[in-house]
Amino acid sequence: MEWEGIEAFELTMATIHLTTLIHAPIKACFDAARSVDAHLSSAAGTSEKVVAGRMTGLFEAGDVVTWEAKHLGIRQRLTVEIGQMIEPTFFEDKMLKGAFKSMRHEHHFTDENGITVMTDIFQYEVPLGIFGVLFDKLYLESYMRKFLQKRNSHLKLGLEVA
Repeated sequence: MEWEGIEAFELTMATIHLTTLIHAPIKACFDAARSVDAHLSSAAGTSEKVVAGRMTGLFEAGDVVTWEAKHLGIRQRLTVEIGQMIEPTFFEDKMLKGAFKSMRHEHHFTDENGITVMTDIFQYEVPLGIFGVLFDKLYLESYMRKFLQKRNSHLKLGLEVA
């Protein structure tokens, strides 16, 4: 049986692109974005905690951390590695193990006349074929966008008040 129109459900990588303007020095923004403590406080609503890896301080290239949190009503674990890091303009984290089929989060920072432009490029693939794609389009992409926006707002507020 041939399904017409199935190409509409191509299994492609989803990308969430966010830009946040922060009235703070680029180095302070870069450090806040790689802070374990800032991440934990920004994700307090999910009961997030570190179960393996760096428990406090700033992530460095090569660090591996396992987060545990409650997302979508389910307790989940996500293990990521901090990959390439170019201080204070870029770092990335990549999923090693977790609920996604794959996940990569790029963090970019530029200075524009004393304002830091923090850009997130969050790319992921969902498992479960067409069912995963449908779930992503109906719910997951919006959930992840809001989660990242909340994190960025938390960082912005902390940096601009400081």
